[in-house]
Amino acid sequence: MSGLKQRLVARAVEEGFDAARICRPWDIPKVPARLAEFLDKGRHGQMGWMEARSHWRGDPAALWPEAQSVVMLAESYTPELDPTATLERPDVGTVSVYARNKDYHDLVKKRLKRLARWLIAEAGPQTEVKVFVDTAPVPEKPLGQAAGLGWQGKHTNLLSRELGNWFFIGSIFTTLELEADAPEVDHCGSCRACLDACPTNAFPAPYQLDARRCISYLTIEHKGPIDPELRPLLGNRIYGCDDCLAACPWNKFAVSAREVRYHARDDLNAPPLAELAALDDAAFRAKFSGSPIKRIGVNRFLRNVLYAIGNSGRADLAPSAAAHLDAEAPEVADAARWALERLGQG
Repeated sequence: MSGLKQRLVARAVEEGFDAARICRPWDIPKVPARLAEFLDKGRHGQMGWMEARSHWRGDPAALWPEAQSVVMLAESYTPELDPTATLERPDVGTVSVYARNKDYHDLVKKRLKRLARWLIAEAGPQTEVKVFVDTAPVPEKPLGQAAGLGWQGKHTNLLSRELGNWFFIGSIFTTLELEADAPEVDHCGSCRACLDACPTNAFPAPYQLDARRCISYLTIEHKGPIDPELRPLLGNRIYGCDDCLAACPWNKFAVSAREVRYHARDDLNAPPLAELAALDDAAFRAKFSGSPIKRIGVNRFLRNVLYAIGNSGRADLAPSAAAHLDAEAPEVADAARWALERLGQG
């Protein structure tokens, strides 16, 4: 390992990352064909941006042709508590682990920028860098596998023998030619725990995901009413889903999140559905300021909460649903009617 790379990896750990590996932008030759198949089958649902930027998402070298190396970084957000425990409590909502506190986009990007500035200072001002966290058309998971950070499991998420699968991914593209690491190989074997754990059968086959059936997609990305056939399968999941991640046996090696701002807020570990259903736009914005939940807006959030109320079997929650029967947002009013019908109050 070169001196600069060794110092870079050490600095990354000092900044709060749990692992750092390096690959080339062109080290993922199979991605364009796989992405094209995913899009051709319509498995991206309403995420039109995936198709609009597919030429970059399939080929990182086209995103920034001058880049010679990609530094892939992992930052753990392993939960302290069982993230599926609230699924058995119908009066509360279940929020995906990553969204129970501060927005990781902001936290990871700040670390990336600090590390990138350090790299420029070490390598010289002629060094150019670009940092990315999830929002740009960067195929982070394939790049992560190419760099040896982990491998894409049967649930299509990146997982590691050292970190499990509870970690965020960030990347630094640079014009520097850094020594690349060996790619990681698949260690899933015959295990299919993640596939069997999916409530909606969103995996047509191992290593394939149909976002249109994925609860994370449905509760976060999907606009308007959700297919009535899928609504009962959401249970009380009101933002995202961790079932496939939580089922992975490799999590026994996961390291706890060092960043305290990833530790769950008390009010988001098991938020009462009645309280969430009472939020208006101002209260919603105030409660979720600095949270990724804020990005979906109050109407989509209330839609999800009302589906959870409909799935609760709790007649005492019927008034919380009835309060939204005349909502201006069609998806909210529709969800309220559906919830009341499910509770035998329609």
